[in-house]
Amino acid sequence: MTSIDKNRIRIFDTTLRDGEQSPGCSMNLEEKLKVAAQLEALGVDIIEAGFAIASEGDFEAVQAVANICDKAIVASLARAGAADIERAWAALKGARNPRIHTFIATSPLHMKVKLNKSPEEVLEAIRFSVGLARNLCPDVEWSAEDATRSDPDFLCRAVEVAIRSGATTINLPDTVGYATPETYGAMFRDVITRVPNADQAIFSTHCHNDLGLAVANTLSAIMAGARQVEATVNGIGERAGNAAVEEIAMALKVRHDVMPYQTGIVSTEITRASRLVSGVTGMQVQANKAIVGANAFAHESGIHQDGMLKDSSTYEIMTPDSVGQGATNLVLGKHSGRAAFRSKLAEMGYDLSDNEFGDAFKRFKDLADAKKQVFDEDIVALVDDEVLRGHDRIQVVEVEVYCGSNGPQRAILTLSIDGEEVTAATRGNGPVDALFNAIRKLVPHDDAVLNLYQVHAVTAGTDAQAEVSVVLAENGRSVRGTGAHTDTLVASARAYVNALNKLMVKRGKSALSAAG
Repeated sequence: MTSIDKNRIRIFDTTLRDGEQSPGCSMNLEEKLKVAAQLEALGVDIIEAGFAIASEGDFEAVQAVANICDKAIVASLARAGAADIERAWAALKGARNPRIHTFIATSPLHMKVKLNKSPEEVLEAIRFSVGLARNLCPDVEWSAEDATRSDPDFLCRAVEVAIRSGATTINLPDTVGYATPETYGAMFRDVITRVPNADQAIFSTHCHNDLGLAVANTLSAIMAGARQVEATVNGIGERAGNAAVEEIAMALKVRHDVMPYQTGIVSTEITRASRLVSGVTGMQVQANKAIVGANAFAHESGIHQDGMLKDSSTYEIMTPDSVGQGATNLVLGKHSGRAAFRSKLAEMGYDLSDNEFGDAFKRFKDLADAKKQVFDEDIVALVDDEVLRGHDRIQVVEVEVYCGSNGPQRAILTLSIDGEEVTAATRGNGPVDALFNAIRKLVPHDDAVLNLYQVHAVTAGTDAQAEVSVVLAENGRSVRGTGAHTDTLVASARAYVNALNKLMVKRGKSALSAAG
């Protein structure tokens, strides 16, 4: 029997696997290692580092994350075949705490259309795959893909076979975001009650947010007996995303009166994790996002402000400090020194090498000279845009644009490509078009289509940094790039180039289906 604390909820973070499958969210190895380190600081119990057989890059990422994690269990996803499972183990075997996570679909629709297998063939595949995984690794998780649309009787048979074959964790995902809290909780109660060996495994949730119910469904399953939850930072993931780690953790903490369970989440690390994931993926957090959004602790209504001044608990059920989200402070400027800047970076969760710090400090001083006021958000944009992408193959060196009412507009752009500087001068229908034409001339990518170009100000004021988002699509692949600068056109060039670098990473990935 698997030993479990009935009041302890394990947090299985799949930001590096399911989260990365969100369109435009590819991460390189360095970015994945930064996120994995922050996830350990956040206190997650299991980190799903990737899908080892998907590509050589995914294999290397799983292996690298497995090697650096001291406390968290590190998992790799694998389909129900020998090649997948053996490849997962090859990537994981150096981990202090490895887990193989294997899956197969159990709904009639998936078995017929996707797998072309009979129910008995699926049961045999479960026996084989879980048994092979258990022979290699003592910690095996099995997932019933599309569990919420599966026949209840067959689902119970499949779970019983998986546990008998050696699975220590059973995941019943709402793969397509179809469930409601009532039906999802009822499914767990039914399976846990009916499966005779259910007490030998930990039951897990994995909810997608297609109907906006992912967190509610997760909490319902916890109340029904689930003791592991699978989620992502900021709720990123395929389609409408996954349940958000930070929302689940804080719901359990704030409403301990009705959900008397604990997690290992260090809540003061939540905002740092959110900002890091947003920075490396380019997926901005919406202002009204629960827990980590810019407006999560903002109060504009006069009635609310009056109540807050008298007692913050009138309109806040948690404090900004409890999730590591302090108010934006104007504490740095052009007269600030290296010690103050280093202290601010540490406060914001950045751990930079000496070289990275030197580069960041120089850019900070340049920014402070250009802006009257430097906010925390400016520093986040500066560090995320520069330091986290310092090893990209293509980098923007210099931008020169000539524009006005009499077109066509012109751009002169210098890029560094694998360390060699190249320059192009082009024209276009507007300065941005001219600039992007220069990038296309220097780095030909005829099959890529620009699907999104979006600009927003990082902070208020006419001297605010612009943060630009760009989405490029190529042969079914989609990548998102971001760039920040006080000059909108420089930010635009950086965003486009960032997307190109990610596209190169994406080209190395195979289009394999995944669980969840």
